[in-house]
Amino acid sequence: MRVLVVSAPLVGHVFPLVPLAVALRDAGHDVLVATGGGGLAAAEAGLSVHDIAPGFDFGRIALRVFPRHPLIARAEMAGTAGTRGAGLLFGALNDQLTDPVVALATDWRPHLVVYEPFAVAGAVAAARLDVPAVRQENALFDGRDLVRATVARLGGALRRHGLTELPAPAAALAVAPPSVATQGGWPMRYSSYVGGGELPDWLREPGDRQRILVTRSTLTGPGDRGPMPAVVAAAAEVDAEIVLVRPDERSARSVPGNVRVVDWIPLDEALPASTALVHHGGAGSVLGALAAGLPQLATTGPGDRRHNAELVARRGAGLALRPRDITARALTQLLTDERLRTAAAQVSREIAGMPAPTDLVARLTALV
Repeated sequence: MRVLVVSAPLVGHVFPLVPLAVALRDAGHDVLVATGGGGLAAAEAGLSVHDIAPGFDFGRIALRVFPRHPLIARAEMAGTAGTRGAGLLFGALNDQLTDPVVALATDWRPHLVVYEPFAVAGAVAAARLDVPAVRQENALFDGRDLVRATVARLGGALRRHGLTELPAPAAALAVAPPSVATQGGWPMRYSSYVGGGELPDWLREPGDRQRILVTRSTLTGPGDRGPMPAVVAAAAEVDAEIVLVRPDERSARSVPGNVRVVDWIPLDEALPASTALVHHGGAGSVLGALAAGLPQLATTGPGDRRHNAELVARRGAGLALRPRDITARALTQLLTDERLRTAAAQVSREIAGMPAPTDLVARLTALV
């Protein structure tokens, strides 16, 4: 069968969809990924990719939408907007994406459409062609809430394609471990394509000291520097090897002797030999650390970052802090608090017990 996978044109949105797309491809199905911007890097995984957003600029959309809704914009920057900010941004984005996605689907004629909650244009295309649609979660919000918030801000896209509402999907794939977050649908073990980059040999094995990996967002904009400056400032007082992954130029300029710097790496391969992960609060980073069973420090920030970080802290698998509150004491707690390690290991076992993407292929095929 032909499967159209639709994602917002952002790396952090499309990469979690890649493992299932690859599983479908490897099972003999034709798979086409519709995305744009940085998401076009999915082609590196050997998938066919179509650009549905030439010239995509997320910042331009935010600058057009948020000034009209200053209260939601303020809450979004504080991480307290819930799904309202995402609805504004991705409603406007999907209003632009729907026509090219429908045109692509009309030409390519998929038998099944898989879409993420931030890319409801895929669901519109499936409804227009009367083929089954499957919502695949890639965040820690409930996708049903995200879709409702996005559709409410979708503009004229539904009317343009003869719809008065978005039909419910034929199925949904829930990737959040139930003890951390609630999502509706068939459970599927979280995994993500991590892009290019080589893992240095010294990151494959534990070092002489415990190791903390520190990452930052793939986006650029207000609040996107994340935890790195604070970690560098505190690092000299922490008895650990600290590794900055793809740091910005300012963070990498002058670092203590126990800090090392690497470029883009396959993070999932580096996690097993590490002790903890510090990151910006993105859903992929949260789920990656949970899958590896590592305690994590997730910073609260714009968008879904506060929500994600607080879920981790509530489960007891890590710490949720503002970047400016990161101290040597907090970093040391990540290394020494057995309660964090125990909870993270429990969630890791929970994730390992969820079906892998390959296990869902037959169920998806049966929908057609």
